[in-house]
Amino acid sequence: MKKVKHIIKDCIPPILLQILQYTRNRNNKSSKIEFVGNYKSWEDAYKECTGYDSDNILEKTKNALLKVKRGEAVYERDSVLFDEIQYSWPLLAGLLKIASENNNRLSVLDFGGSLGSSYFQNREMLSGLDALKWSIVEQPHFVACGKKYFQSSELVFYDDLNACVSKEYPDVLIASGVLQYLEKPFVVISQIIDSNFKWIIIDRTPFLLNDEKDLLTVQKVPPSIYDASYPAWFFNEKKILNCFKKKYSLVGKFHGLDKANIPSKFLCLIFRLCE
Repeated sequence: MKKVKHIIKDCIPPILLQILQYTRNRNNKSSKIEFVGNYKSWEDAYKECTGYDSDNILEKTKNALLKVKRGEAVYERDSVLFDEIQYSWPLLAGLLKIASENNNRLSVLDFGGSLGSSYFQNREMLSGLDALKWSIVEQPHFVACGKKYFQSSELVFYDDLNACVSKEYPDVLIASGVLQYLEKPFVVISQIIDSNFKWIIIDRTPFLLNDEKDLLTVQKVPPSIYDASYPAWFFNEKKILNCFKKKYSLVGKFHGLDKANIPSKFLCLIFRLCE
């Protein structure tokens, strides 16, 4: 695989990768996320954003996931604990398919995977595998926290994608709710494609309903979740698919449950490297 250096540094902090789930509850105004504007550049959008205290978010996420790890809670999302797991069934189906073609073994690279939210979400459904390794590539301060409190024989943390690939030989790269928060998502997509992962799963990613050019907005999060705002993309589906078609075949496209106040759809795309 082609060397890729520290592309996780371009990511929005990991806790933001999960909060779009709140847009499912559109009738609850106190937890409604809104996307506003049509910005010409990332810089213009960023000027309208308030930012956030990442250390505080990290601490909240850590404490919530420790309860999940200890069996004191069932499921964590955006540092909030729930009594019932909300699965991304297309993602889980894709992981099980990949494992079934690999002697019931699975090695995952979870790009921007926080402290292991998706791992803890899916670990019971994947418990029948003969072997599971879940590697998270994240920002250094999340990696340090992950290694201290959550790392195990199955769950490991890296701050460099290439180092993870070299040691873990992942069968699949997952990018779940990540691409829309990158300043230059197509640069990262190109780097990921050039790394020649056998499987790539793009999950919980927003696409415009019409064949319009990519839309750059500001996502506003209410104080009931976390008082913050930051740039967020809505993509042209054909443009994304064209990035993959030279090296990958699309083996599955599924609609997710996330919703937004902009006409759009959230998709799970499953790609396989062409032989």
